[in-house]
Amino acid sequence: MKIVFFGDSITDASRDRANDASLGNGYVAILYEKLKNLYEDVKFEFLNRGVGGDRVAELAARVDADVVAEKPDIAVVLIGINDVWTREGAAEAFDEAAFAAAYEEVLCKIKGCGAKLIVVEPFLFAVPDKKRFRRNFDKMLGIIRSLAEKYADAFVPLDEMFAGVSQSVGISAYSADGIHPTHRASRLIADNTIKKIRRFL
Repeated sequence: MKIVFFGDSITDASRDRANDASLGNGYVAILYEKLKNLYEDVKFEFLNRGVGGDRVAELAARVDADVVAEKPDIAVVLIGINDVWTREGAAEAFDEAAFAAAYEEVLCKIKGCGAKLIVVEPFLFAVPDKKRFRRNFDKMLGIIRSLAEKYADAFVPLDEMFAGVSQSVGISAYSADGIHPTHRASRLIADNTIKKIRRFL
């Protein structure tokens, strides 16, 4: 059972790029340990293809080599925050049409290779210096949710989940900067993604 994880720094999680088997120290590594213990009779091959700083256009440029060529059984996609974060305050506004086109290209190519597609939505915590990103972030979430409904075999609504759980214990338990997950948050991402992966085992 080959599973490819495709995304930005949240997937990357400081993986060793020189080691193809490196899963990093984030949700992908946590998920692998949990899943192999749940299914001791299944031989899993996990590939972490996250690259810190990537936007959806970068994923579209490398989806053939990093996902399609691997012929995975399952592909997990988590991307989007950098399309809003890196553009905020720049001269160019968030380009909804360009984002939608690139995101749809990624999903179409993954579906075309026969993999089960799990879309994990990006998330943004309401920390003071990130609140200004929310307007464009919500536009982006609308695009992601619409395309996930069209192409994905499963969807993980992380932004909604984190908004709920952070109300009871505080944002700092889940993110120091509003964008990158703590270990606790990474466990939540792993747990909710496992629920979707188990449908296809």
